[in-house]
Amino acid sequence: MKKVAVILSGCGVFDGAEIHEAVLTLLHIELNGASYQCFAPNISQHHVVNHITGEEMSEQRNVLIEAARIARGDIRDLNELNVQDFDALALPGGFGAAKNLCDFAFKGAECDINEDVANACRAFADAQKPAAYICIAPALIPQIYAKGTLATIGNDEDTAAAVTILGATHQNCDVADIVIDEKAKVISTPAYMLAKNISEAAGGIEKAIAKLIKMS
Repeated sequence: MKKVAVILSGCGVFDGAEIHEAVLTLLHIELNGASYQCFAPNISQHHVVNHITGEEMSEQRNVLIEAARIARGDIRDLNELNVQDFDALALPGGFGAAKNLCDFAFKGAECDINEDVANACRAFADAQKPAAYICIAPALIPQIYAKGTLATIGNDEDTAAAVTILGATHQNCDVADIVIDEKAKVISTPAYMLAKNISEAAGGIEKAIAKLIKMS
């Protein structure tokens, strides 16, 4: 059975991992006959957002502890991820991918990536093992892979421009489709960058994970 490492960025679309995207990713890994292990960096979230009002709250939360909610407690510190134990990598989106895994949400093309996230993702790239980046997570692709690697965040012009400045070759993509860089073995799909509901998000994620398992 193939094994997929899944990196989560907290719990909740506005300050962590997008829950629908994360659950759909885990579901389709299993439906494609593979297994998964969730990981997250053991760091403080950039901030905590009230998901009813959208307002920032005056408290601190830990990315690993919050991500454990999605993983039902079966999660490990990202610095324990050993690429040799896995066949592929998947990163669901949510603002946490752009706030906690890196600071793309705040700095755009001037962003930096968390060291543990960079080490883990680059290990898969160096081992030529496939990876799927979902929603806003493809903003990490040019920080991991060679200049010109194909990626998509959908069709938002400003976000696509920042991803291009970082070094990726951005391709516009419909919500139900995927973009594949066969050489780098990288798959990306827009999900909630474009999706208006969970069923729309599911289509592209289903294709992305099916391709991920096939490439591994």
